[in-house]
Amino acid sequence: MTIAAAGTTTRPIAIVPAALVTLGAVLLFWVLSDWGYLPLVVGVIGGILTDRAGASRRLGQDLALIAIALTWISTISLHADLSDAGILRFTIALGGAVLIPYAVTRWGFKDHAIRFPWAGGRWTRRMWTYLVVVIFLAYLILPFYFLTSGVYRNWPAVEEWDMIARLFMGVNAVGLWDELFFICTVYTLLLRHFRPWLANLLQAGIFVSFLWELGYQSWGPLLTIPFALVQGAIFSWTKNLFYVVAVHLLFDAVVFLVIVHAHHPAELPIFPLVHGF
Repeated sequence: MTIAAAGTTTRPIAIVPAALVTLGAVLLFWVLSDWGYLPLVVGVIGGILTDRAGASRRLGQDLALIAIALTWISTISLHADLSDAGILRFTIALGGAVLIPYAVTRWGFKDHAIRFPWAGGRWTRRMWTYLVVVIFLAYLILPFYFLTSGVYRNWPAVEEWDMIARLFMGVNAVGLWDELFFICTVYTLLLRHFRPWLANLLQAGIFVSFLWELGYQSWGPLLTIPFALVQGAIFSWTKNLFYVVAVHLLFDAVVFLVIVHAHHPAELPIFPLVHGF
């Protein structure tokens, strides 16, 4: 069986190259090992060979785009850095990871595989309800996670208003980028070859690995894995990037407040349920 349209599945052998690319991300960003480049290269080569064998179409091309983007990101440390130089490094690395695959698919391959569907129609009651649920769960879970695990120390203890503003913008900018890259780029490219559930699992492995190096460590994957999977599922359900971004930024707004509270609990006493941790 060869790929016919987005959401269909290739032969099982085609899963192996894609899984290797995900493994490469795990090694690069979670294990922090340069050995991650090896499965990236092998995965791309495997995708090309799978195409030539007739088990898929353009799998090697799409995996190469993902691998190039991941390699581009890996050139910097993902630890929070609010200095001018740090912000510039993040902008170049993360911006390039989105722009390079987009430019190649639009003006190189000319297949417009990567799109950013900001408008997705009117929001339903179910969508509004989920937004409220996200805020409620974030308020309950995130303070407990950050304070009991101590991972809030992976972000700087900002004190001046300009640095607080930088932290707020940085957290939200990365949240926006997460959806542009992991959902609109990685997930979308994988959907051209695999059913949504499998494409979602593969992108979630990459997504969570990135979040690990970014600072969501300790038992953070128990939160980030479901979050990554749900974001992919919501995008498939709504086809609305604006909504997916709204969900993410509401979640990240609570992340920002928790980080500031954790470093300065007396100045921002808004999480009484975890007082004393």
